[in-house]
Amino acid sequence: MILKYKRALLPTFLLGVMLLGACKKDFIELLPETSVTPEQALISEPDLLTALRGAYASLRAVDYFGRTVPVLGDVMSDNAYQSLTNSNRYTNFNLNNFTVADANVLGFWRSAYATILRANNIINSSLPSTTNTNQYKGEAYALRALSYFYLIQYFAKPYTESPDALGVPIVLTFDANATPPRAKVSEVYTQIISDLNAAYTNITQFTNSTQFSKYAAKGLQAKVYLTMGDYANARTAALDVINNSGFTLVTATNQATYWNTLTPRTDKLETLLEASSDANANNGFDALPNIYNQSGYGDLLASDELYSLYSATDSRKTLYTTITRGGLAGVAMNGKFPGTFGSELSDTKILRLSEIYLIAAEASVTTNPVDALTYVNAITSRRNALPIASVGAQLFEDIITERRKELAFEGQRYLDLQRLKRDVVRSSNYPAAARAIPYSNYRRILPIPQAELDANPNIRTQQNSGY
Repeated sequence: MILKYKRALLPTFLLGVMLLGACKKDFIELLPETSVTPEQALISEPDLLTALRGAYASLRAVDYFGRTVPVLGDVMSDNAYQSLTNSNRYTNFNLNNFTVADANVLGFWRSAYATILRANNIINSSLPSTTNTNQYKGEAYALRALSYFYLIQYFAKPYTESPDALGVPIVLTFDANATPPRAKVSEVYTQIISDLNAAYTNITQFTNSTQFSKYAAKGLQAKVYLTMGDYANARTAALDVINNSGFTLVTATNQATYWNTLTPRTDKLETLLEASSDANANNGFDALPNIYNQSGYGDLLASDELYSLYSATDSRKTLYTTITRGGLAGVAMNGKFPGTFGSELSDTKILRLSEIYLIAAEASVTTNPVDALTYVNAITSRRNALPIASVGAQLFEDIITERRKELAFEGQRYLDLQRLKRDVVRSSNYPAAARAIPYSNYRRILPIPQAELDANPNIRTQQNSGY
C-alpha cells in the first residue's frame, strides 16, 4: 500500500510534519494543487537536516525498531515466549500461525518503506555537494540500506539459500504511479551493499549513537556480508570497525550502567546505532521495554533453555530477574530494557560493537581459527564468562551460541537461524504445536501483507509460497 502513491504534493511548511509523522493512509491522498514537491521543499541544508531527523524518527515506529522488529527476532525463535498471563500481543508469532492480514506484519512493511521514502527524498535532493549535504545523504543511504536489509531478511528466502528468489520491491525515487514488482534477493543485496559503500564514503562526522557514523555503516555492511555467507568481506568490514572506529567494548564492570543509560551516547562505548526515545518523542506504553517489564505488559519471558546457557559468573545473567508470572515461579524476565511508561525513555540497540567482534570471530573460523578465538574471547572475557577453547566445527557452534547469549532480546536470534537454514527447536515453554518449526515451514518467511497485494497489481501474483 505504501508503494503505490497517489500524487503526493507537500506544502513547504508541512514538510516537517510529513517527515516526522506516522505513515497513515491520509498521507498518500491528493493535496492541493498549490503544494510543492519534496524536491522543491528540500532547498537548503537546514531543510535536509529536518528531513533526516524525520527519517530517523521513523525507525521508532512501534512496528519497526520501536518494538516489533526486535521482538520478532526473539519470539519467532527459541529465546522469548509468551507468558500465560498476557495482553495478546504477538500471540500469533508465539503460536507460529500468523497470516497475510497480520497487523504487525503490515506495520513492519509500511514502516520500513516509509523510512525508505524519506531516505530517498534526501538522497535525491539536488542541493550542491558540501560537507553537510554529503553527511546527510550518507546517513540517508545507510538508513535506506538498513530498511532493505530487514525487509529482505523477513520477507524473502535467505541469500544463502537462493539469491535468485523473489526479494522485495526496490524503490529508489519518488514516483506517484509506481507499482514495482519484487526484485531478486541478489538485486536487493546488491543495492544494500551499494548504499552502504556510499554511506561510508559520504559520512565524515560522528554525532551520537542515534545517528549513523562511518563505522556504524561499515559495521552494518559486515553484518550484511555475514548474512550473505560472504565471510571474507564480512571479516574485512568487521576488522575495519574493530581497528579504526575508536569504539570500545562494554565490560562486566560497566554493563549495568550501560544498559541503564537511556540517552544518546557520545563516548563511543559499545553502541554503534540505536533507535532512541525521549520525553517528547516516544511510543508511550507501547515502547519496547513494556513488552518485557512487569510494570508494563510483561508479556514475553526468557526461555528456560536460554537462561540456562549463562554460567554462574557470567555478568549477563544479572540482566535477568526470576519472577512468578502466569502462575509459574522462577521464570526469567529479560531486563535489558529498563525504561518503562512514565519515564518516556527507551532505546533499541540496532548495532553494537560486541556483535562486530562476533562477526569477525565467525568469519575467521575456517581461515584463521586463532583469530576466531581471539575475537570471541574478547566478549567472554568482558562478561566474566567461561572462555572458549574449541576448534573446528565445535568452535563455530560455540560462536553461534555466544551470539545467542550476547544478543538475546536484540532481535538477532531468528535471523541467525534463518541465514544458517536451521530448524527452530523450542522448549516446553512454548505451546506444544509450535515447538518444532522446521526450516522448510512456509511461515519461516513473513507474508507480503494483503493490503500491499491489494494496492500493487505487479506484486499480487508474487506472494510467498504457502500463504
